[in-house]
Amino acid sequence: MSFTIIGTGSALPKTIQTNEDLAQFLDTSHEWIVSRTGIEARHICVDESILDIALEASVNALANAQIKPAELDLIICPTLGGDTVTPSLACLIQEQLGATCPSFDLNAACSGFVYGLDVADAYFSRNGDMKILVIAVDAMSKLVDWQDRATAVLFGDGAGATVLTSGDSLKAIQLTAVGNQHALSIPWPKGNHPLTTGQPHPAPYLLMDGPEVYRFAVAAICSDLRSVTQKAGIALADLDYIIPHQANQRIIEGAAKRLKLSIDKFVLRVDGCGNTSAASIPLVLDELNRNGLFKSGTRIALTAFGGGLTTGACVIEWA
Repeated sequence: MSFTIIGTGSALPKTIQTNEDLAQFLDTSHEWIVSRTGIEARHICVDESILDIALEASVNALANAQIKPAELDLIICPTLGGDTVTPSLACLIQEQLGATCPSFDLNAACSGFVYGLDVADAYFSRNGDMKILVIAVDAMSKLVDWQDRATAVLFGDGAGATVLTSGDSLKAIQLTAVGNQHALSIPWPKGNHPLTTGQPHPAPYLLMDGPEVYRFAVAAICSDLRSVTQKAGIALADLDYIIPHQANQRIIEGAAKRLKLSIDKFVLRVDGCGNTSAASIPLVLDELNRNGLFKSGTRIALTAFGGGLTTGACVIEWA
């Protein structure tokens, strides 16, 4: 016994920043960004807090699942961080919802949503009579250097949520981690203790080796999809949808080519949202669910990669 998804929800900040907007203060252009990433625009938290969009996505998921916050037994929040170091974002979501269940954050970067599903699966193995909210949210606009065109153009903000209950929709799941600080990292602010004053500290913005991340990501998507479909007892061709982490269109196209799969099998939404980190997969899940594209028996693969370096993939059969 594992879980079934009974509700989805999402939220995007209202401020949209186009490539043309970025070209006003960065040495870049719409054509340069699109040709290298497939991204045309992204949503940025300006008037909203991280909690605001997380709460909106959570409320939408609960409404879609037709359950009340008081019925939740657990809240898992995959995120790089909320508006505060403590309390955790999950605890603040719990407070605002009026729920009373245990709540915690989980940091696996862009792979966080799949990591969250795996943690939820473990809870269901112990107690099948549960309802769990997995709410993935990141505001990458607060973590990138907006003077660095190599990274600033890639990211956006958003939140995506699912409500899970016991069931047998999860057919296979796997996680990996390969510790690597060089490829992608975001340093903490170092504080202002008198003994550290004057010491050199890296700025607390995202640092990334783009070519190394590209190579890792393409290889990870291919390896993880092959492995997780084999564990599920199906062929890659049997999948109805592959929902990848929406990092960069070129990465996804590279993986599709290596797997000898049509790019049409991959759901691409990076053009309008950019890389929303842990939120990117549940944002797409919610869109497809609300548009009625999932039917009973629809086979969906999720595949993600991110800082850590981490990866996660799973196969779900929609109920």
